[in-house]
Amino acid sequence: MNIRTMLHLVVTTFYVTAVLGAPRRDPQLDQHWELWMDRYNKTYHEKEEGWRRMVWEKNLKKIELHNLEHSMGKHSYRLGINHFADMTKEEFKQIMNGYKPKAEEKANGTFFKKPSFQKVPDSVDWRQEGYVTPVKDQGQCASCWAFSATGSLEGQLFRATGRLVSLSEQNLMDCSRSLGNHGCDGGLAKKAFEYVYTNGGLNSEASYPYLAKDNPQCSYNESYNAITIDGYAYIPSGSEEDLMEAVATMGPISVAIDASRDSFQFYQSGIYYEEDCSKEELNHAVLLVGYGYSDQNYWIVKNSWSENWGNNGYIYMAKDRNNNCGIATDATLPIIL
Repeated sequence: MNIRTMLHLVVTTFYVTAVLGAPRRDPQLDQHWELWMDRYNKTYHEKEEGWRRMVWEKNLKKIELHNLEHSMGKHSYRLGINHFADMTKEEFKQIMNGYKPKAEEKANGTFFKKPSFQKVPDSVDWRQEGYVTPVKDQGQCASCWAFSATGSLEGQLFRATGRLVSLSEQNLMDCSRSLGNHGCDGGLAKKAFEYVYTNGGLNSEASYPYLAKDNPQCSYNESYNAITIDGYAYIPSGSEEDLMEAVATMGPISVAIDASRDSFQFYQSGIYYEEDCSKEELNHAVLLVGYGYSDQNYWIVKNSWSENWGNNGYIYMAKDRNNNCGIATDATLPIIL
Protein backbone atom coordinates (compact mmCIF):
# COMPACT_ATOMS: atom_id res chain seq x y z
CA MET A 1 0.00 0.00 0.00
CA ASN A 2 1.57 3.32 -1.04
CA ILE A 3 1.58 6.52 0.98
CA ARG A 4 -1.32 8.15 -0.86
CA THR A 5 -3.61 5.12 -0.36
CA MET A 6 -2.73 5.03 3.33
CA LEU A 7 -3.30 8.75 3.66
CA HIS A 8 -6.72 8.43 2.01
CA LEU A 9 -7.71 5.75 4.53
CA VAL A 10 -6.52 7.87 7.43
CA VAL A 11 -8.38 10.93 6.19
CA THR A 12 -11.58 8.97 5.48
CA THR A 13 -11.55 7.36 8.93
CA PHE A 14 -10.89 10.66 10.62
CA TYR A 15 -13.62 12.41 8.65
CA VAL A 16 -16.24 9.82 9.62
CA THR A 17 -15.20 10.07 13.27
CA ALA A 18 -15.36 13.85 13.11
CA VAL A 19 -18.81 13.94 11.57
CA LEU A 20 -20.34 11.38 13.91
CA GLY A 21 -18.80 12.27 17.23
CA ALA A 22 -16.84 15.51 17.14
CA PRO A 23 -17.23 18.18 19.80
CA ARG A 24 -18.36 21.61 18.67
CA ARG A 25 -15.63 24.04 17.75
CA ASP A 26 -14.78 26.87 20.13
CA PRO A 27 -16.25 30.13 18.76
CA GLN A 28 -13.68 32.14 20.74
CA LEU A 29 -11.04 30.77 18.38
CA ASP A 30 -12.78 31.86 15.17
CA GLN A 31 -10.54 34.87 14.62
CA HIS A 32 -7.39 32.91 15.42
CA TRP A 33 -8.45 30.22 12.94
CA GLU A 34 -9.02 32.77 10.20
CA LEU A 35 -5.68 34.44 10.86
CA TRP A 36 -3.90 31.08 10.81
CA MET A 37 -5.53 30.06 7.51
CA ASP A 38 -4.59 33.40 5.99
CA ARG A 39 -0.97 33.22 7.16
CA TYR A 40 -0.41 29.77 5.70
CA ASN A 41 -2.67 30.15 2.63
CA LYS A 42 -5.00 27.34 3.71
CA THR A 43 -8.21 26.66 1.80
CA TYR A 44 -10.63 23.76 2.26
CA HIS A 45 -13.76 22.31 0.75
CA GLU A 46 -16.80 23.18 2.85
CA LYS A 47 -17.16 19.67 4.31
CA GLU A 48 -13.45 19.38 5.06
CA GLU A 49 -13.04 22.62 6.97
CA GLY A 50 -15.03 21.51 9.99
CA TRP A 51 -12.87 18.54 10.86
CA ARG A 52 -9.63 20.32 9.91
CA ARG A 53 -10.69 22.98 12.40
CA MET A 54 -11.24 20.27 15.01
CA VAL A 55 -7.73 18.88 14.44
CA TRP A 56 -6.29 22.39 14.64
CA GLU A 57 -8.02 23.10 17.97
CA LYS A 58 -6.84 19.80 19.42
CA ASN A 59 -3.25 20.52 18.40
CA LEU A 60 -3.48 24.08 19.71
CA LYS A 61 -4.50 22.78 23.15
CA LYS A 62 -1.55 20.37 23.18
CA ILE A 63 0.81 23.21 22.35
CA GLU A 64 -0.62 25.48 25.04
CA LEU A 65 -0.40 22.73 27.68
CA HIS A 66 3.20 21.96 26.77
CA ASN A 67 4.20 25.62 26.93
CA LEU A 68 2.51 25.99 30.30
CA GLU A 69 4.60 23.05 31.54
CA HIS A 70 7.67 24.69 29.96
CA SER A 71 7.04 27.83 32.01
CA MET A 72 7.01 25.59 35.09
CA GLY A 73 10.41 24.13 34.17
CA LYS A 74 9.19 20.72 32.95
CA HIS A 75 10.54 21.07 29.40
CA SER A 76 13.67 22.58 27.83
CA TYR A 77 11.90 23.67 24.64
CA ARG A 78 8.73 25.41 23.49
CA LEU A 79 6.17 24.45 20.88
CA GLY A 80 4.38 26.73 18.43
CA ILE A 81 1.49 26.69 16.00
CA ASN A 82 2.71 26.17 12.43
CA HIS A 83 1.55 25.07 8.98
CA PHE A 84 1.17 21.47 10.19
CA ALA A 85 -1.46 22.33 12.80
CA ASP A 86 -4.37 20.99 10.72
CA MET A 87 -2.79 17.55 10.36
CA THR A 88 -3.34 14.56 12.62
CA LYS A 89 -0.32 12.77 14.03
CA GLU A 90 -0.98 9.82 11.72
CA GLU A 91 -1.25 11.98 8.59
CA PHE A 92 1.87 13.87 9.53
CA LYS A 93 3.96 10.74 9.97
CA GLN A 94 2.79 9.27 6.67
CA ILE A 95 3.45 12.43 4.66
CA MET A 96 6.51 14.01 6.24
CA ASN A 97 8.65 11.15 7.58
CA GLY A 98 10.40 9.27 4.78
CA TYR A 99 13.42 7.52 6.29
CA LYS A 100 13.12 3.84 5.32
CA PRO A 101 15.79 1.61 6.92
CA LYS A 102 16.66 -1.80 5.48
CA ALA A 103 18.67 -4.74 6.77
CA GLU A 104 21.24 -4.51 3.98
CA GLU A 105 21.71 -0.74 4.17
CA LYS A 106 25.41 -0.89 5.19
CA ALA A 107 26.69 -2.89 2.25
CA ASN A 108 29.00 -0.56 0.34
CA GLY A 109 30.24 2.31 2.52
CA THR A 110 33.42 2.58 4.59
CA PHE A 111 33.77 3.61 8.23
CA PHE A 112 34.73 7.16 9.12
CA LYS A 113 38.09 7.81 10.76
CA LYS A 114 38.81 11.20 12.29
CA PRO A 115 41.86 12.95 10.78
CA SER A 116 44.56 12.53 13.43
CA PHE A 117 46.00 16.01 12.90
CA GLN A 118 42.79 17.91 13.62
CA LYS A 119 41.66 19.02 17.06
CA VAL A 120 37.94 18.97 17.73
CA PRO A 121 36.68 22.43 18.79
CA ASP A 122 34.22 23.09 21.61
CA SER A 123 31.56 24.29 19.17
CA VAL A 124 30.94 24.19 15.41
CA ASP A 125 28.37 25.87 13.18
CA TRP A 126 28.97 25.24 9.48
CA ARG A 127 26.28 27.77 8.54
CA GLN A 128 28.72 30.50 9.54
CA GLU A 129 31.43 29.08 7.28
CA GLY A 130 29.35 28.99 4.10
CA TYR A 131 28.78 25.22 3.96
CA VAL A 132 24.97 25.27 4.20
CA THR A 133 22.32 26.33 1.67
CA PRO A 134 19.10 28.05 2.82
CA VAL A 135 16.37 25.91 4.39
CA LYS A 136 14.35 24.02 1.78
CA ASP A 137 10.79 22.67 1.77
CA GLN A 138 10.02 19.07 0.85
CA GLY A 139 6.28 19.84 0.73
CA GLN A 140 3.80 17.01 1.23
CA CYS A 141 6.22 14.37 0.01
CA ALA A 142 8.23 11.96 2.19
CA SER A 143 11.49 12.90 0.50
CA CYS A 144 13.41 13.97 3.62
CA TRP A 145 16.11 11.42 2.77
CA ALA A 146 16.89 13.28 -0.47
CA PHE A 147 17.16 16.66 1.30
CA SER A 148 19.38 15.17 3.99
CA ALA A 149 21.62 13.74 1.26
CA THR A 150 21.87 16.93 -0.80
CA GLY A 151 22.67 18.92 2.34
CA SER A 152 25.69 16.76 3.11
CA LEU A 153 26.72 16.69 -0.56
CA GLU A 154 26.49 20.49 -0.73
CA GLY A 155 28.72 20.79 2.31
CA GLN A 156 31.37 18.44 0.92
CA LEU A 157 31.31 20.24 -2.43
CA PHE A 158 31.94 23.53 -0.63
CA ARG A 159 34.70 21.95 1.44
CA ALA A 160 36.43 20.71 -1.73
CA THR A 161 35.89 23.68 -4.06
CA GLY A 162 34.72 26.70 -2.06
CA ARG A 163 31.51 26.80 -4.14
CA LEU A 164 28.09 26.49 -2.48
CA VAL A 165 25.71 24.96 -5.04
CA SER A 166 22.16 23.86 -4.30
CA LEU A 167 21.88 20.26 -5.52
CA SER A 168 18.87 18.43 -6.95
CA GLU A 169 16.66 16.35 -4.68
CA GLN A 170 14.41 15.56 -7.63
CA ASN A 171 17.36 14.00 -9.47
CA LEU A 172 17.84 11.66 -6.50
CA MET A 173 14.12 10.89 -6.26
CA ASP A 174 13.73 10.10 -9.95
CA CYS A 175 16.96 8.22 -10.55
CA SER A 176 17.92 6.19 -7.45
CA ARG A 177 14.96 3.80 -7.37
CA SER A 178 17.07 0.89 -8.62
CA LEU A 179 19.17 1.26 -5.47
CA GLY A 180 16.16 0.98 -3.16
CA ASN A 181 14.84 4.54 -2.79
CA HIS A 182 11.17 5.29 -3.43
CA GLY A 183 10.75 8.99 -4.10
CA CYS A 184 7.84 10.41 -2.10
CA ASP A 185 7.42 7.04 -0.39
CA GLY A 186 10.77 7.30 1.38
CA GLY A 187 14.37 6.25 1.08
CA LEU A 188 17.87 6.46 2.52
CA ALA A 189 20.56 9.11 2.20
CA LYS A 190 23.25 6.41 1.90
CA LYS A 191 21.49 5.02 -1.17
CA ALA A 192 21.42 8.54 -2.57
CA PHE A 193 25.20 8.76 -2.06
CA GLU A 194 25.59 5.39 -3.73
CA TYR A 195 23.64 6.67 -6.72
CA VAL A 196 25.81 9.78 -7.05
CA TYR A 197 28.95 7.62 -6.85
CA THR A 198 27.87 4.97 -9.37
CA ASN A 199 26.18 7.46 -11.69
CA GLY A 200 29.23 9.68 -11.78
CA GLY A 201 27.43 12.80 -10.67
CA LEU A 202 24.32 14.75 -9.67
CA ASN A 203 22.63 17.72 -11.29
CA SER A 204 22.18 21.10 -9.67
CA GLU A 205 18.84 22.28 -8.30
CA ALA A 206 18.71 24.97 -11.00
CA SER A 207 19.03 22.44 -13.82
CA TYR A 208 16.77 19.77 -12.25
CA PRO A 209 14.22 21.58 -10.02
CA TYR A 210 12.19 20.03 -7.23
CA LEU A 211 8.56 19.06 -7.97
CA ALA A 212 7.45 17.66 -4.57
CA LYS A 213 6.00 14.65 -6.37
CA ASP A 214 7.15 11.44 -8.02
CA ASN A 215 8.34 11.62 -11.59
CA PRO A 216 8.69 8.18 -13.23
CA GLN A 217 11.30 9.38 -15.70
CA CYS A 218 14.93 10.00 -14.76
CA SER A 219 16.08 13.22 -16.45
CA TYR A 220 19.69 13.39 -15.30
CA ASN A 221 21.80 15.38 -17.78
CA GLU A 222 25.56 14.88 -17.67
CA SER A 223 26.02 18.36 -19.12
CA TYR A 224 24.65 19.87 -15.88
CA ASN A 225 26.61 17.65 -13.52
CA ALA A 226 27.48 19.64 -10.37
CA ILE A 227 29.35 17.13 -8.18
CA THR A 228 31.15 13.79 -8.19
CA ILE A 229 32.10 11.82 -5.08
CA ASP A 230 34.60 9.08 -4.25
CA GLY A 231 32.32 7.11 -1.95
CA TYR A 232 30.63 7.52 1.41
CA ALA A 233 31.36 6.70 5.03
CA TYR A 234 29.44 5.58 8.12
CA ILE A 235 29.87 7.07 11.56
CA PRO A 236 30.08 4.29 14.21
CA SER A 237 26.47 3.71 15.25
CA GLY A 238 25.37 5.13 18.57
CA SER A 239 28.54 7.12 19.31
CA GLU A 240 27.87 10.81 19.85
CA GLU A 241 31.60 11.36 20.36
CA ASP A 242 32.39 9.95 16.92
CA LEU A 243 29.54 11.95 15.43
CA MET A 244 30.92 15.13 17.00
CA GLU A 245 34.37 14.40 15.60
CA ALA A 246 32.92 13.74 12.15
CA VAL A 247 30.87 16.92 11.92
CA ALA A 248 33.72 18.99 13.39
CA THR A 249 36.37 17.75 10.97
CA MET A 250 34.37 17.04 7.81
CA GLY A 251 31.29 19.26 7.64
CA PRO A 252 27.51 18.63 7.63
CA ILE A 253 26.47 15.01 8.21
CA SER A 254 23.33 13.18 7.08
CA VAL A 255 21.56 11.71 10.14
CA ALA A 256 18.30 9.93 10.90
CA ILE A 257 16.13 10.50 13.97
CA ASP A 258 12.89 9.52 15.64
CA ALA A 259 10.62 12.44 14.76
CA SER A 260 7.36 10.66 15.55
CA ARG A 261 6.35 12.64 18.65
CA ASP A 262 3.80 15.47 18.61
CA SER A 263 6.46 17.64 20.20
CA PHE A 264 8.67 17.37 17.11
CA GLN A 265 5.82 18.30 14.78
CA PHE A 266 5.35 21.59 16.64
CA TYR A 267 8.86 22.33 17.92
CA GLN A 268 9.60 26.06 17.96
CA SER A 269 12.60 26.92 20.15
CA GLY A 270 14.89 25.70 22.91
CA ILE A 271 16.86 22.45 23.19
CA TYR A 272 14.76 19.46 22.21
CA TYR A 273 14.97 16.57 24.65
CA GLU A 274 12.21 13.97 24.35
CA GLU A 275 12.46 11.16 26.89
CA ASP A 276 9.96 9.05 24.91
CA CYS A 277 12.12 9.14 21.76
CA SER A 278 13.48 5.88 20.39
CA LYS A 279 17.15 5.30 19.57
CA GLU A 280 16.31 2.51 17.12
CA GLU A 281 12.92 3.27 15.57
CA LEU A 282 13.98 6.10 13.26
CA ASN A 283 11.69 7.66 10.66
CA HIS A 284 13.07 11.01 9.52
CA ALA A 285 16.29 12.13 7.81
CA VAL A 286 17.81 15.56 8.57
CA LEU A 287 21.15 17.36 8.31
CA LEU A 288 23.53 17.85 11.23
CA VAL A 289 25.40 21.14 10.74
CA GLY A 290 27.12 21.64 14.08
CA TYR A 291 26.94 21.60 17.87
CA GLY A 292 27.34 23.92 20.83
CA TYR A 293 26.58 24.59 24.48
CA SER A 294 24.30 27.00 26.36
CA ASP A 295 22.87 25.61 29.58
CA GLN A 296 23.26 22.15 28.05
CA ASN A 297 24.99 20.54 25.05
CA TYR A 298 23.07 20.59 21.79
CA TRP A 299 23.24 19.56 18.14
CA ILE A 300 22.34 22.05 15.39
CA VAL A 301 20.03 20.31 12.93
CA LYS A 302 18.67 21.56 9.61
CA ASN A 303 15.23 20.25 8.63
CA SER A 304 13.47 20.35 5.25
CA TRP A 305 10.03 21.57 6.32
CA SER A 306 10.51 25.24 5.34
CA GLU A 307 11.43 28.19 7.57
CA ASN A 308 7.87 28.15 8.95
CA TRP A 309 8.79 25.14 11.07
CA GLY A 310 10.95 25.21 14.18
CA ASN A 311 13.59 27.87 14.71
CA ASN A 312 13.60 29.27 11.17
CA GLY A 313 13.74 25.72 9.82
CA TYR A 314 16.24 24.42 12.40
CA ILE A 315 16.02 22.45 15.62
CA TYR A 316 18.50 22.34 18.49
CA MET A 317 18.55 18.75 19.76
CA ALA A 318 19.93 17.49 23.07
CA LYS A 319 23.54 16.28 22.79
CA ASP A 320 25.32 13.77 25.05
CA ARG A 321 22.08 12.55 26.55
CA ASN A 322 22.30 8.87 25.69
CA ASN A 323 21.82 9.34 21.93
CA ASN A 324 18.41 10.97 22.40
CA CYS A 325 16.07 10.36 19.44
CA GLY A 326 18.75 8.20 17.82
CA ILE A 327 20.67 11.07 16.26
CA ALA A 328 23.93 9.05 16.27
CA THR A 329 22.39 5.72 15.27
CA ASP A 330 22.61 6.08 11.48
CA ALA A 331 24.92 8.89 10.35
CA THR A 332 26.65 9.01 6.96
CA LEU A 333 28.56 11.44 4.78
CA PRO A 334 29.79 11.48 1.18
CA ILE A 335 33.53 11.53 0.55
CA ILE A 336 35.39 13.76 -1.91
CA LEU A 337 39.11 13.06 -1.93
